[in-house]
Amino acid sequence: MAGPGRALPSALPSKWDIREKVWEHLEASGLADFPRPVRGRIPNFKGSLQACSSLGELAVFGRAREVKVDPDKPLEGARLAALQARKTLLVPTPRLRTGLFNRIVPPPGATKEILRRCATSQGVRDYSVPVGLDGKAQVDLVVVGSVAVSEKGWRIGKGEGYADMEYAMMVSMGAVQEDTPVVTIVHDCQVLDIAEELMDDHDLTVDYILTPTRTIQTNCKRPKPQGIMWHKVSSEMLGKIPILKTLRCREKQAGKDVTLRDEHPALANTNRATISSKKVMAANTQPCSAPASAPVGQRHVESDPVNPKFDPVNPKLEGSDTVTTVYVGNLPGSLRVSELKSALRELQVVPVGLNWQGAQHRAFLHYRDQGAAHRAVSSLQGLSLGGNALRAELAKSQRSKGQGEINSHK
Repeated sequence: MAGPGRALPSALPSKWDIREKVWEHLEASGLADFPRPVRGRIPNFKGSLQACSSLGELAVFGRAREVKVDPDKPLEGARLAALQARKTLLVPTPRLRTGLFNRIVPPPGATKEILRRCATSQGVRDYSVPVGLDGKAQVDLVVVGSVAVSEKGWRIGKGEGYADMEYAMMVSMGAVQEDTPVVTIVHDCQVLDIAEELMDDHDLTVDYILTPTRTIQTNCKRPKPQGIMWHKVSSEMLGKIPILKTLRCREKQAGKDVTLRDEHPALANTNRATISSKKVMAANTQPCSAPASAPVGQRHVESDPVNPKFDPVNPKLEGSDTVTTVYVGNLPGSLRVSELKSALRELQVVPVGLNWQGAQHRAFLHYRDQGAAHRAVSSLQGLSLGGNALRAELAKSQRSKGQGEINSHK
């Protein structure tokens, strides 16, 4: 792993390559901290409290009255710093499921110990008051987590887009201005050279980087998102984030173009599979017609309920390339397919097809795009299920495009 501000030794063809290398290095070097594994998360790291302590030294923090800090574990020290400085602390609701912000309200006369508890994820739940769209929030400082960041201010998150969407929503509701500073807190090894070509116009940039050893002012000139880019929002994301629907209605009434990504005529053909995938994900949250609790050891193959031509053993979608398959191994012998499907729904990585091979303690999950497959690998690798730590990786068939190699996994 390269040192601070230096490129990773290998080429950087994608954001996912950078994420995987950072997660792998944090685990292998012993720098990763609870919760583990850090893969698939904004990673917590040893020294995060030390890095967070530098927040109080920033002039932008001293001037701020309202501070928005993401709910990630490595930012716990930042939330505590805001509370101890008697600032208004706003924390986004996890995955934006129930709104945009919660305002953390410590009890009167709160001791240092109670403030520490308020800064934890449990404290955020216990001492919070929801802030609606009409709550007139005026955020003076934004603190976000990152998987990787460059000294130029380019930021890479965990790949789900929530931090970018949170900021865009804050712009839309008038909670942040063009010059509202953004701070990220990471380990030194997460500060890397990142090619600007990887950045998209909806990606959030940062103005300050705090590490256990350094404070970096990026002087980033790249514009931050100017609001919600509806043409990049999918119907799936709209369905997951209720407050996004409200914002869309308001902007539509204001005369703005709120056409979604999969509603654009020019994208109709390329997004046909995406639209079908959304129907599949919705269908998979309902009881399946296939036996949900197949006897242990029985081969259970589940097809795509929307596309009857989908073959989970030799997956191919009409009008598209072969889907991306994820191998999941070390499944406990007592595990039932219904339990695996429940875990996939909880992790929000529902596949379009599932090939269950319980007798061989493995399963193959089929996804329509590589991004979804990578998210599944990140979420499942090392996950404890039935007492076993799961092994998850792209199926070997993805490397050779020969589905016959699927059975070479042991």
